[in-house]
Amino acid sequence: MRIQLKLSPNTQPVPFNHLHVLTKRLHHWLGPGNDLHDGLSLYSFGWLRGGERIGNGLWFPNGATWNVSFYDSDYGIQLAKGILADRSAFFGMQVDKALEMPFPQFTEKQIFRVDGAVVARQVRDDLTREYLLYDNPEADEALTRVFRKKMLDAGFSTEDAENTNVRFYRDNKGKSRTRMVSIKGVDHKCSSCPVVVEGKPSITRFAWLVGIGELTGSGFGALQ
Repeated sequence: MRIQLKLSPNTQPVPFNHLHVLTKRLHHWLGPGNDLHDGLSLYSFGWLRGGERIGNGLWFPNGATWNVSFYDSDYGIQLAKGILADRSAFFGMQVDKALEMPFPQFTEKQIFRVDGAVVARQVRDDLTREYLLYDNPEADEALTRVFRKKMLDAGFSTEDAENTNVRFYRDNKGKSRTRMVSIKGVDHKCSSCPVVVEGKPSITRFAWLVGIGELTGSGFGALQ
């Protein structure tokens, strides 16, 4: 299930690094007993849309849209109930509408635009993590590895997982770029670049919900 939130204009400046605030509010609406912090994140959420940069922050004079997606639709229902109980969001915004979005048609080879940026990492020999950006072919292996783990966690077969591949779509006419996003003082190198998911239509649909790459539960890797 994907829910699109329509938010009212902000009354306080939105700092550029605010993903942790979105995460906190999402879990507030889901309730203190939700178990989405445990295990792999089979959900994703995009970045606030409709803003403009003014000074040292973002402003949303016409309000914002925010997409939140769950593989398990029960969490979407839980989110809607939480919003009905408390429509306040963040930075002075309120939830004006919460709309369930229809599923698009999915194919066996789907190119997705990202709703934010994608984090791809691999573990070095010394057990530290190396960030892999969209222009590095090794990033594709990292994206595929994480996505296959999520597939298995969600109950897809080993055969389906082994026949599924994910890669950055590099033929993007120079529009892809790298970003540095900080969450509570930790900097993450990430890529704003479309991705290609190759697998059964049920699997490309799964990707549309759970996102691609690491940290999808923290605001990275959501797909449009």
